[in-house]
Amino acid sequence: MEGEGSLGVVRGAALYVGALVGPGLLLVPALAVQTAGAASIVAWGVLIVVSAPMALLFAELGIRHPVAGGVYAYARAGFGDEGAVVTGGWFIAAVFLGAPAVALIGGNYVADLTGSGSVVAASVALAMFATVLAANAVGLRMSSGLQLGIVSLLVGVVAVAIGVALPSHAGDNWTPFAPAGWWAVGSAANILMWLFIGWEAMAQLAGEFRNPGADLPRAVGLAFGIIATLYVGHAVATITVTAGTGSNVPLADLIAVGFGRAGRDATAVLAVALTMGTMNVYLGGSARLAAALAQDGALPRWLGADADRSVPRRPLLVLAVVGTVLLLTLAAGFSSTSDLVRATSACFIAVYVLALASAVRILAGRVRTAAAVALALVTVVAVFSSAFLLVPAAACLLSLGLRRLVRPLPARSSG
Repeated sequence: MEGEGSLGVVRGAALYVGALVGPGLLLVPALAVQTAGAASIVAWGVLIVVSAPMALLFAELGIRHPVAGGVYAYARAGFGDEGAVVTGGWFIAAVFLGAPAVALIGGNYVADLTGSGSVVAASVALAMFATVLAANAVGLRMSSGLQLGIVSLLVGVVAVAIGVALPSHAGDNWTPFAPAGWWAVGSAANILMWLFIGWEAMAQLAGEFRNPGADLPRAVGLAFGIIATLYVGHAVATITVTAGTGSNVPLADLIAVGFGRAGRDATAVLAVALTMGTMNVYLGGSARLAAALAQDGALPRWLGADADRSVPRRPLLVLAVVGTVLLLTLAAGFSSTSDLVRATSACFIAVYVLALASAVRILAGRVRTAAAVALALVTVVAVFSSAFLLVPAAACLLSLGLRRLVRPLPARSSG
């Protein structure tokens, strides 16, 4: 069946790549190496395998069950309003934790550019966070085309970094292969999961393809091939260049191998643009989700009072307070970017587990089989969140508790 949209295979694949590739690529691969050493390459391979059925599943969902709410709507279809509330709570918690982490990643690249330390990094992170919040508050949004352009530039930079770094360092840092043991590989996969979140993002745009039944699966296949190639190359380059350095700016280290200080400086500029662009998208999206949940009676009604705005301001105020506190906590050394990345990944993984479980309930045939396989694999990855599973558990309890407070259960009849 022909659609009325304008998307073809190539642009659709580009949008998919843009949905997955983000500022996490500036730091998360190095965190995986710091956790598992060269054996982190195994974690990358496992997640590429895990993402294959997820990519298939969400492509099929986009064709068969197109909905505007993404995983939030799928959770509602399988588990009702409470499933949707919990999913929304997890997503909001991920943004609350992830936005400060993303801001600090950009801050670290600026600190490297200026030869400064952690104080400057935290100050820049706070400034970027405040700027993005203010932009959302007055309705300034980064266009999807500009965001895609920045992501495309990042992909190009990473590809160049891989091509420059590997020839001269390909044999470095591979022994000992698993210095922290094999359990650490699971922990590295858990960290890296952040880079594989996004396969669901395009499902709701199935109607934008000229021929969804044929073009969407091809776009997913092309995007999967690009992502797999890019990620494997980046994983190998990160191991060979940055293993053992504990660097907060690993992509700058890779670029510097071939382009010296000029390459590091250019990478810092790209890092700032990418982190601010990503925060702009996610802060605005989470504010709208929080307002929608408030209107549905899942969060305090106060948060949804200005839900008619393109970006509601009251949820932004809560995001500002929580994000600032977390950034100050990071600056004071009471937590770390790695901890926030782990907590954010745990929340995103929880979202996927519930969405996939819902898909198993509502689907049939081979797409249900793909959902079941993806659910089993993602659940295994979730186990390696370890103590960080307490974060989505707390968010779940808070979401359901707030829903009961805001919308009390009807009294039972005494008769």
